[in-house]
Amino acid sequence: MRLSIRVKPGSKTQPRLELQADGSYLAFLTARAHDGEANKALIELVAKEFHVAKSQISIKSGAKSRQKILEW
Repeated sequence: MRLSIRVKPGSKTQPRLELQADGSYLAFLTARAHDGEANKALIELVAKEFHVAKSQISIKSGAKSRQKILEW
């Protein structure tokens, strides 16, 4: 499965995923985009939401940008 996700690191709200009208997701993360913390938090959030092991999820593109494509 492939997901297109726009990430908002350092959010003051609880970590969550929101489905957008175009079929992509918006992820609110409390972790900052420093030393890969936001990417780790994103993988944990997606794994929890879609009931997939964290080790199966990989960032196919956008590891250093806010727009990412995840695959498992």
